Amino acid sequence: MIRRIMGLLAALGAVAAMVVVLPATTAAAADCAAPWNSSSVYTGGGSASYNGHNWTAKWWTQNETPGSFDVWADQGSCGGGGGTDPGTPSGFVVSEAQFNQMFPNRNPFYTYSGLTAALSAYPGFANSGSDTVKRQEAAAFLANVSHETGGLVYVVEQNTANYPHYCDSSQPYGCPAGQSAYYGRGPIQLSWNFNYKAAGDALGIDLLGNPYLVEQNASVAWKTGLWYWNTQNGPGTMTAHNAMVNGAGFGETIRSINGSLECNGGNPAQVQSRIDRYRAFVSILGTTPGSNLSC
Repeated sequence: MIRRIMGLLAALGAVAAMVVVLPATTAAAADCAAPWNSSSVYTGGGSASYNGHNWTAKWWTQNETPGSFDVWADQGSCGGGGGTDPGTPSGFVVSEAQFNQMFPNRNPFYTYSGLTAALSAYPGFANSGSDTVKRQEAAAFLANVSHETGGLVYVVEQNTANYPHYCDSSQPYGCPAGQSAYYGRGPIQLSWNFNYKAAGDALGIDLLGNPYLVEQNASVAWKTGLWYWNTQNGPGTMTAHNAMVNGAGFGETIRSINGSLECNGGNPAQVQSRIDRYRAFVSILGTTPGSNLSC
């Protein structure tokens, strides 16, 4: 009888041990707070979810992307625990280590987290076609960005004498932020009041009224670069995104960004500078540059 009781106790002890271990191995991630909204005001202790994580505001904040500003404290993954929101492209083809290798002297403003936070605005970017095409597009975008900003060194246009020239007063909405407020900013050096208006409308941000956000918020800055890349033909015949996805080649991205001044023999040294950076970046990403590199 004693042996039987001891056997039962041992069995119960084993079950108890299983009960203790089981919850620890199957615990679900925390529920996600309400999604972060750029127009909402958060005070100290306020919470929001972004990129698959819960965040808590340390003090008053508005339009400061979680992960890009110190005002937010990361409370860990939420929901499924996968680390990304359903609307955010996963598996960006450029790692943070590769990004840092591409831009060893970058301005601290241009954060990798700001770039990855901006990707949800254009899910097709570097996420269309084969793995080779994805890497080529990412390299093409970053190569042009590098050329425009001196290796992600410059956040704003350096020639301040140009600042008053970017207000097209013929536009019905004018220049509410001031005559000299629409100078080049961000990775693609967004300029002119009509471009700030168009980019802001597309992104749901009042950039016409507050163009300074592009030099104050890393995610917003990256979003303006992605807006141009994915939606604007510029002086070219297609968007830079379509040029890379549809096989037109890197040269057509140059045409879309600054082709009126550089292509067709306009400034071959500038074209070559962009090509050299592109070749270097595809090498870092472990792929080939493809054809049609020049314009």
